[in-house]
Amino acid sequence: MEWSDVRIFLAVARAGTLGGAARALRLSHPTIGRRLRSLEEATGQTLFQRTADGFVLTEEGSAIITLAEQMEEGALAMERRLAGQEQNLRGCLRISSADWFGAYVLPPIIAEYTNAYPGVDVEILTGTRLFSLAQRESDIAFRIVPFDTSDIVQRRLTRLNYGVYVAASAPDPVFGDGTGFRLVTHDTSTGQFPDIAWLTENFPNARPVMRSNNRNVQARMCREGVGIAVLPRAVGSQIPGLRLLGLPSEPPSRDIWMGYHRDLRHLQRLRAFITVVDNHLREVLP
Repeated sequence: MEWSDVRIFLAVARAGTLGGAARALRLSHPTIGRRLRSLEEATGQTLFQRTADGFVLTEEGSAIITLAEQMEEGALAMERRLAGQEQNLRGCLRISSADWFGAYVLPPIIAEYTNAYPGVDVEILTGTRLFSLAQRESDIAFRIVPFDTSDIVQRRLTRLNYGVYVAASAPDPVFGDGTGFRLVTHDTSTGQFPDIAWLTENFPNARPVMRSNNRNVQARMCREGVGIAVLPRAVGSQIPGLRLLGLPSEPPSRDIWMGYHRDLRHLQRLRAFITVVDNHLREVLP
């Protein structure tokens, strides 16, 4: 059985649809369907039950899923190890981060990097999903929580400071009260956000009116006068029309962590990028 066939089998098992597998592998829908049929014919087994809700593993498919994942890990490890030996500054560098980090912190870093190394193509992946370093979805990632696997080389870069903002023309809310004001908060279903907890505790009489999982959306809603928002200062300081409040205390800060897979530690385009990050990060995080 070829790795390319196993890759398609795993993609369909994870997505539950041919379309989802096609998007994950960047192949066409017909190609996925044709390759899956060929795999089942070659093995003489029906690996998926076709249902109205999508593709469900049969007993035969379930019996090999663990073996397929082991094969995947071996193939990915080989790919990472070979990539890590590349000595030329060419190819693609995939960077993942939160949306605000990609929009407000990375641009000057990427500008210097691409000017210095024009042979490297940069891809930035942002959002709430944590892209996998082991599966080469991303080569290097920036997060506000430490990485939780031993195969990741990681370090704390700096502390991320937060501030409380209102629209430039808005009056100052009373700290410890907030009566007459509204709050723009964060969707907390994806994790804990100490800054949001601090905001609601210190403006207890302000009414939460809107929440979003996107800091850029929060900032722009605040600028329009929707409510008080707590934001990374790297975001708030770059958006005209926002005013930073001078308060008796400040929201809790958080750490910024950088990580990459240990197999890529010798990849020259990655090492060069880390050098640029070290030179810039403290300048762009107020």
